[in-house]
Amino acid sequence: MVHVYNCHPLASQHIVAAEQEPALVCCGGGALFVVSSGGCKVEAYSLQREGCPLICRFSCMGSVLSIRHSAVGDYLVTIEEKNKATYLRAYTNWRYQAAEKTRVGVRLLGHLLRGSSFHGTPKEQMEIIEIPLFEPPLCMACCSLTGDLLVGCAKSLVVFSLKRQTLSEQLSVLDFERVLILHIQGWSPSQVAFCAGYIALQTELEVLVVKLTPQQKSSQAAEEHTQLSEDIMTETSLDEDAEMTKEGFSPLHEQEDFFLFPKHQEMLGNEAQECGVSLVLEWTGMEAESRGDISVVYVLFRRFAPDFFQGCSVEETHLHSLQLHPMFTSKPEEASISKGGEPTCMFVFFSLPNTGYMYSLKNTVELVSTYQYPEKAHQAVLSDQFLYVITRNALQCFTVRCSAVAARVDDPYIDTTMKACPPFTMEVCALRIQLFIGLKILCQDGNHIALLTAADVDSKEDTERPARKNTSRKTSVCKPTEPADSGHGWNLYVITSVSTLQLYSEIVEYSKRYEQSSPSSQSCIHLLSEGHLLLRTALLQQDCESAERAQLQEAFQESCAHLGDCFSRFDKKDCHLALPYYKMSGLTVTEVIKRNMSMSSVSNGYGKGFIFFLKHSIYEETMEELSKDVADKVLEIFSVAEPSQLPHVVSSPSMLNADPDSAVTHLRQLEASGAPSITLSLCMASLALRKGDLHSYRQQMDRHAEMLQVYGFIEEPKLLLHGRGKAVLPTILAQHLRDTQEGLLVAAVVALHENCKIRLEEADLFFQELCKNSVEADSSPQLLVDFWEALLVASSHESIIQELLFRLTSVYIDRITRRDRSGVKALKTAEDLINSCSHYGMLYPWVSILTPVQFNITHDDQEDLHKLQSLLCGPTLEVSSIMPLLEQLSDSDSTGLSVHVLCATKLGQHKTSIDRLLDRCPQAIISYAKHELQNDKLSLWWQKLFPEVCDRIRTTGNDNTVLLSALKEALVVAAKELNPLDFLDLLPDDGTAHFFLPHLLECSQ
Repeated sequence: MVHVYNCHPLASQHIVAAEQEPALVCCGGGALFVVSSGGCKVEAYSLQREGCPLICRFSCMGSVLSIRHSAVGDYLVTIEEKNKATYLRAYTNWRYQAAEKTRVGVRLLGHLLRGSSFHGTPKEQMEIIEIPLFEPPLCMACCSLTGDLLVGCAKSLVVFSLKRQTLSEQLSVLDFERVLILHIQGWSPSQVAFCAGYIALQTELEVLVVKLTPQQKSSQAAEEHTQLSEDIMTETSLDEDAEMTKEGFSPLHEQEDFFLFPKHQEMLGNEAQECGVSLVLEWTGMEAESRGDISVVYVLFRRFAPDFFQGCSVEETHLHSLQLHPMFTSKPEEASISKGGEPTCMFVFFSLPNTGYMYSLKNTVELVSTYQYPEKAHQAVLSDQFLYVITRNALQCFTVRCSAVAARVDDPYIDTTMKACPPFTMEVCALRIQLFIGLKILCQDGNHIALLTAADVDSKEDTERPARKNTSRKTSVCKPTEPADSGHGWNLYVITSVSTLQLYSEIVEYSKRYEQSSPSSQSCIHLLSEGHLLLRTALLQQDCESAERAQLQEAFQESCAHLGDCFSRFDKKDCHLALPYYKMSGLTVTEVIKRNMSMSSVSNGYGKGFIFFLKHSIYEETMEELSKDVADKVLEIFSVAEPSQLPHVVSSPSMLNADPDSAVTHLRQLEASGAPSITLSLCMASLALRKGDLHSYRQQMDRHAEMLQVYGFIEEPKLLLHGRGKAVLPTILAQHLRDTQEGLLVAAVVALHENCKIRLEEADLFFQELCKNSVEADSSPQLLVDFWEALLVASSHESIIQELLFRLTSVYIDRITRRDRSGVKALKTAEDLINSCSHYGMLYPWVSILTPVQFNITHDDQEDLHKLQSLLCGPTLEVSSIMPLLEQLSDSDSTGLSVHVLCATKLGQHKTSIDRLLDRCPQAIISYAKHELQNDKLSLWWQKLFPEVCDRIRTTGNDNTVLLSALKEALVVAAKELNPLDFLDLLPDDGTAHFFLPHLLECSQ
């Protein structure tokens, strides 16, 4: 169903003072072209100037049967008849005919005039370009982006590329090159359309849309449509295929007794290749290297069967008004200049006498809108904002959905909680039906519409109907009708459409009529949605000035506010749309609340849409802080509408100004209505802190165990922190827990992180902000380190684990190096972490020898050292990642030595570690060797340790009991692992026999 309203999209109208009755009319380039009824003279009138004055007039070489204008190149192309022959001609530089007695040059396509007559005043000469064809032209179309020309013939389509030929530094002329022929089997197009590589063909009952796609983009095209392999056929094969019929459909030859009609059929995207229409490419361009670079992709096929309905006979049922319409969301001139860019969206429109169809062709091929006309339509023209349709006695102005489709292609946030747009499936409407008498022709250019009316329409239709019954269903070119002898009058009107802002204002006023009768009226939302789409379309146009764009943007935000008001009153499934529309309106939450407060006095209560908006807005961190009065009003609204949400509402940072006593009252009412929840108790405890009532705070906190309270914080994180990203702030409850229950605070933040309520970086900022006024001087306060240690115990994500290990190692090394701890105790000792976390390992025995428990450092520093040593003894830490950190830790004392030897051992540098220990702490070498020199490192006992110990005994003498013990341990291991000959070779030449002989005997046994 099409809604019909009585708006005024049309402003002023002027009568063009044409000398003779027009036979053909077309628009383009700010000009109106009128072909007189004789068909041999063209008059051009200015649409941009008041009164549409004459620009120029010129004669054609034949009787014009069809005329088109191309904005690119500003040329006219005509199909003309002379001496029963049909010609295709292009008229360039036609504006120079405004001067009197201006010369006209006539030439063939590709033959440039270079004679002396051309050098005189070349830029002031109109040119007529004769374009030869193998068969008579039936129809043609110009690409609005490139100026290329498509000509439809009985058995083929011919593509001509528009070129600008440079003759000299000061002189360039337009010319065409025939680049491609598409041979069609079994089809004769009655109308064609051409834009951005898309080609649309139309017969009386069928429409086919294909796209010429470069081969290098074939994979992308296959995703959008379906690509068919190209085929260049010989003349013989073309002739043979021409005799074949299409699959499932036979050509309709002339029959005297009956017609044979096919059934309705629609094929979209991949299915269209099965339509049975064959298109074969034949390259004719001069650039041989470009051959084979383009293939044909079938996009859409639609077949209709004549129906007896709404007063249309079978003979009258035929398609008309085929049009391809591009839509850009960026500057269209970029695409037209490069000839490589594509529009954001491409639409095709075609119409039956009583129904019009608009399809979207890019991305997903689908039917966007269907237009049901109240009476038989003669012609229709599609623009960005409207579809104009003429019937016998009326000009109808329908809305379109182009901007709704383009918005969803261009903006991924459409149809989310961030942004919204009326759906393109929304029913179209007729904004205006303007009466005229005897409408014949309609054309449109920008905000101008040209209409040709003639009072003798009735008589001509009556004479046409019996004539159609005796004609073939084959397509033929309609010749211009001679003027009737009855002397009936005619008029040529130019109508200017109103500005978008003016029409939008009228639509808003119109919608208020429905709002007064029924605030939730669908007609009200429908009208406001139409106005919203009109503004979207205007904002997509790049040619408007900055001041006008600012006004359009302001009106656009106003339309979003109106739509938000409508959906906020809804209790239906679309009520959620109030949220994105209000966000797009630029209104603050306070302003939205006040708007709905004023509406609620009229329509009892608040709609679900408003509650939905308010709930989501309050939960967002970016919302502004509400005043006391507004915040208290929000509490009242939720206490009635959704009382279960009160704990979350009270915890919102935007509600800090709310009266705590009023909030507690509402929460107690909620508590009295059901079982008390943990979140409710925590929320009441937070309010008690805001009032300074520590007794009530302790009562609420004592109602639940700490572990249960952690679950309450998971349910409502805003009890602890406000903000996200780089603006994380602790709440008053978090500050109190820092001083009284830091263990609960750390456990709660760990739980928030593990439940994806907070990121690691946000937790760091939270603790740094929480401890910024503490006595700790370093950048990593103890509470933050406690959080890292607790999170390391709980986390199972490898990336988080490695990050935490690096941070903790850095902190431990920094504290050991500086040794200026503030005395703040950690929540967990090294022993606690070793027992509870697998990433902390038991200290190796030799490490305990290097740094015993009774060591010459403070207890806190020893704890940090033991934690660092435990991480190095654990299985997880990647030692190579912390090597740059060791540069600040000296190995001059046992503390640094233990860390350096641990890292070297982890990296497999056992020989270096043996040297260090023998030099600095030989009493640990036996324990080190027993722990580390095993398996593949066992040979180091006799290859490294034994020779090094021998050398040091020679230097220090036989009185060093530590070295002698190490020597004996090395001999015991070597005696067990080596054969007697190898063991004998190991013994030093200057050794004492009675010392080594027992070990040799042990080895020999």
